[in-house]
Amino acid sequence: MFIYLCKKIAIPGNVRLKCISWNKDQGFIACGGEDGLLKVLKLETQTDEAKIKGLAAPSNLSVNQTLEGHSGSVQVVTWNEQYQKLTTSDQNGLIIVWMLYKGAWYEEMINNRNKSVVRSMSWNADGQKICIVYEDGAVIVGSVDGNRIWGKDLKGTHLCHVAWSSDSKVLLFGMANGEIHIYDNQGNFIVKMKLSCLVNLTGAFSIAGIHWYHGTEGYIEPDCPCLAVCYDNGRCQIMRDENDHNPVLIDTGMNVVCIQWNHCGSVLAVAGSLKATSQDKDVNIVQFYTPFGEHLRTLKVPGKQISALSWEGSGLKIALAVDSYIYFANIRPDYKWGYCSNTVVYAYTRPDRPEYCVVFWDTKNNEKYVKYVKSLISITTYGDFCVLATKADENQPQEEHEMESIGATYVLVLCNSIGTPLDPKYIDIGPLFVTMTKTHVIAASKEAFYIWQYRVAKKLTAMEINQVARTRKEGRERIYHIDDTPSGSADGHLDYSRAIEGTRDPICAITASDKILLVGRESGTIQRYSLPSVGIVQKYTLNCRAYQLSLNCNSSRVAIIDLSGVLTFFDLDTRVADSTGQQAIGEQLKLERKDVWDMKWAKDNPDLFAMMEKTRMYVFRNLDPEEPIQTSGYICNFEDLEIKSVLLDEILKNPEHPNKDYIINFEIRSLRDSRALIEKVGIEESSQFIEDNPHPRLWRLLAEAALQKLDLQTAEQAFVRCKDYQGIKFVKRLGNLQSEAMKQAEVAAYFSRFEEAERMYLDMDRRDLAIGLRIKLGDWFRVLQLLKTGSGDSDDALLEQAHNAIGDYFADRQKWLNAVQYYVQGRNQERLAECYYMLEDYQGLENLANSLPENNKLLPDIAYMFVRVGMCEQAVSAFLKCNRPKDAVDTCVHLNQWNKAVELAKNHNMKEIGSLLARYASHLLEKNKILDAIELYRKANYFFEAAKLMFKIADEEAKKRTKPLRVKKLYVLAALLIEQCHEQMQNAQRGKVKGKSSETASALAGLLEEDILSSTNRFADNAWRGAEAYHFFILAQRQLYKGSVDVALKTALHLRDYEDIIPAVEIYSLLALCACANRAFDICSKAFVKLESLETLRPEQRQQYEDLALEIFTRHCPKYNKKSDLDDVLESGDGKLPVCVATGDPILEYRFWMCSVCKHCMKAKEASNYNFCPLCHSTA
Repeated sequence: MFIYLCKKIAIPGNVRLKCISWNKDQGFIACGGEDGLLKVLKLETQTDEAKIKGLAAPSNLSVNQTLEGHSGSVQVVTWNEQYQKLTTSDQNGLIIVWMLYKGAWYEEMINNRNKSVVRSMSWNADGQKICIVYEDGAVIVGSVDGNRIWGKDLKGTHLCHVAWSSDSKVLLFGMANGEIHIYDNQGNFIVKMKLSCLVNLTGAFSIAGIHWYHGTEGYIEPDCPCLAVCYDNGRCQIMRDENDHNPVLIDTGMNVVCIQWNHCGSVLAVAGSLKATSQDKDVNIVQFYTPFGEHLRTLKVPGKQISALSWEGSGLKIALAVDSYIYFANIRPDYKWGYCSNTVVYAYTRPDRPEYCVVFWDTKNNEKYVKYVKSLISITTYGDFCVLATKADENQPQEEHEMESIGATYVLVLCNSIGTPLDPKYIDIGPLFVTMTKTHVIAASKEAFYIWQYRVAKKLTAMEINQVARTRKEGRERIYHIDDTPSGSADGHLDYSRAIEGTRDPICAITASDKILLVGRESGTIQRYSLPSVGIVQKYTLNCRAYQLSLNCNSSRVAIIDLSGVLTFFDLDTRVADSTGQQAIGEQLKLERKDVWDMKWAKDNPDLFAMMEKTRMYVFRNLDPEEPIQTSGYICNFEDLEIKSVLLDEILKNPEHPNKDYIINFEIRSLRDSRALIEKVGIEESSQFIEDNPHPRLWRLLAEAALQKLDLQTAEQAFVRCKDYQGIKFVKRLGNLQSEAMKQAEVAAYFSRFEEAERMYLDMDRRDLAIGLRIKLGDWFRVLQLLKTGSGDSDDALLEQAHNAIGDYFADRQKWLNAVQYYVQGRNQERLAECYYMLEDYQGLENLANSLPENNKLLPDIAYMFVRVGMCEQAVSAFLKCNRPKDAVDTCVHLNQWNKAVELAKNHNMKEIGSLLARYASHLLEKNKILDAIELYRKANYFFEAAKLMFKIADEEAKKRTKPLRVKKLYVLAALLIEQCHEQMQNAQRGKVKGKSSETASALAGLLEEDILSSTNRFADNAWRGAEAYHFFILAQRQLYKGSVDVALKTALHLRDYEDIIPAVEIYSLLALCACANRAFDICSKAFVKLESLETLRPEQRQQYEDLALEIFTRHCPKYNKKSDLDDVLESGDGKLPVCVATGDPILEYRFWMCSVCKHCMKAKEASNYNFCPLCHSTA
């Protein structure tokens, strides 16, 4: 950072100031002094000219109000920013709270204990509470509305300071004897603070200040020290929190009166005085430190005695109370920033995140890319690249190929201009200074420097490439100690042990160009090394310690800015005789400028540079300055006689929304003069002036002016002088044109005045040229408009092209609906398909597929679109249309449409479908998904396999003794599958023998095939047996429970034929029950005989049956009395009577109903009661 005094305000009547405080939000400055003096001031910038923003804008006092109310000298002033209040107190102990009303400050509350004097007051972070401490040990905590929250007397102590923690839970009280006591927010003592900075000190000392930064703008790194305590003897400690036992210690070596953090906790200002060696009086100085105790700058302040200081809210100004004056100093912070290929890269901290937020802001397109980086140290840019130096994250494992640098503590990340990391390098030395060239990154600590060749430049000439290739083999990373003298051969390698050895004369600045590397040391020596071979060439001696070095574009001069902002120049190659008459290389130039905080050499001229001095920018040519420009921007780039500068102060006030107004381009004088000359005196005379001050940019200016006037000869000469080949070609082309108007139109187009050029073309009735111009620009909407204005047969192709281009325009922006309209007009089927797919307009896609001719190359793509959304039918038809049946079958298989797959395979004579099916089915069976397998076979019309599996399930279910109804349903399903199988075979046979023989033959063939089936499966010949068995089993029980015992018995008797399906125990138990209920004891006895003879019974079960039979038949004789009319029929016939499935009765009538599906019968009078077949449930 750099700091300089910029303004001084005198207090009327020479009243000495005691205290000052700057309101961080509204910008009011309150200062208190002797005799009750209390003033509120406000500095505001009045700027009409847009270019002057920030610090450079002139500032005036917009508020200057004296507040009356105190009589004694005002000793404490403190702001409450949240509630816009000012609290002040004087030597008599009077406290006044002031409030803002209509732009002026008025008394709101007054309080006086009349006992003691207020030593310190502090508002907490959210402005809700104030803590007031009195000299006699009294403490009062009050709320913002004036109520007292608590009060306490700390007996026997003299208080002088108070501070809140950021969470308002802890209070620190500074005692007059130098101790600091820690209390909680209710006033209970916790512990005394450990003061490491006072170790082995004797004598009296008092606290000069306690300031605890509350983290409102984020911290510059996680766990950053933020509580500063400083004593009048110059000893200071900065702690992470109130119990930090390892604080940062600083000995400032001065008499301190006041300390304060800046707005974001990155700089601590310490104000006081220093005993001057030569004079008797003390010198007022302000020292600036980082939170880690590194000294940044020293500011000397005139006057007798400094009494207080306060930072402005943005951290860019500081106010100092000295005697009866307020001095203002401007701060130029060391922002972490850089500029690469039109992109400004800058970093800032946010309160809600521990990392740095690094923004890559592309100023050309006004787009920004954000990247979060932990522990960022610096940003360095060159060309299109940017290097972020950071501390390595201890928790993250390093990448595999970085094994050689395990334990590396720092990382250099190479990024492109949108923040994409390209290559990280882990290093062990702290990169305090980093510089970049076209091919190398050089990072230096205090003792050593590391060189990494980050790229082999693509655009280098052949000679340069040879050099690079040579060094590449010798290792792309090397490290050198500052005290070594490398010869330039390959002796630098990654030896970190040497790099961490100390040195008496540390590095303080580095810079490099393509050819040389300069390393500045604290003694004033500059060491020059050659690049890329890194051999030491020369040592120069300066009479200052460099803070920033900068080489010009041909590496002949170096600019040096030292710690106090003095800019000097050194010529590297001049040979001069020194005082002893010896030849020496290098000469200090005469130019010297003070208060310089930034400078940039021009990229294309070794004598041109721009520098920032206070709030002015000077451009120097051959060490002569041009008149200055008022600005406070940081210089990004200086080439083509233009300086690009960025107002980082303004950008960082609202870093998330950078504004293009904050990038300022300045033209230097020769460019301005040439432009004025061309305008005023014309081309001839100004070309003479440019001849005397040649520069490609000026020649281009002349060329463009000559083009405007159609002075082609001058234009061509000027283009030649600025080596613009396209320009030369353009002038040649203009020369070949006949018409003057045509030339003017071409020139207008050349200068991007396209509207004008188009109008000229149309006036000449050259619509084709206007269209050509618009096509070149890609403005297809305008092309379409122009095409519609006229008619021509060549327009159709152009119209189609325009429609398609506009379709592309909408498609790129994902406005598919608009795109469709234009693609339809442009007949672009390929993109249409894509749009329909994106819009999920599958109907449109189908229509498109149908409209395409066969074997169109687009059909497979459309088919795959249908496949992706599971539309099998459409996909298949598309595949078939482009003659790809194999893909169609694969699609069906993929979408589980097996029936369709089998059908297609048969139609196209594909053999592999059966194996596919079997494979898939076995896969399902392995996973025990039998029902899925059945469904698969059924869909594929493999009914027989499905039926086999179905019967298997039914048999298993029957064995499990589950609900009989469920088992019946399974058997019915199996039987229905077998029926479908029969039907399929008969149809197939009919198809085979069509036309050559009779129906009977085909039926016969069908039967033969069925015979083959029946031999393989017990159910094939009578598929319905299982269903019948369970049907009658259920029916008999229903009839029994209904009380129709007679009918139940008849039904139960049928079950005797089905012992192979239903276990015999079940059958005969039911039969015995029905017979017993029907008093047909003869049948009952037969059933018991059968039961007792069953081998499946366990002995105890058999015993139970025998006991039951004994019990029944001792009471009833096993004989049946009533003889039914049916018995004789049953006995005499061969048992082939059809059975009614509704009642279980045999059917004796000639008229009965027969089911069309299962071929079972029902009595005619029963049939009228049923809508469905009782057995197979198909509709009657």
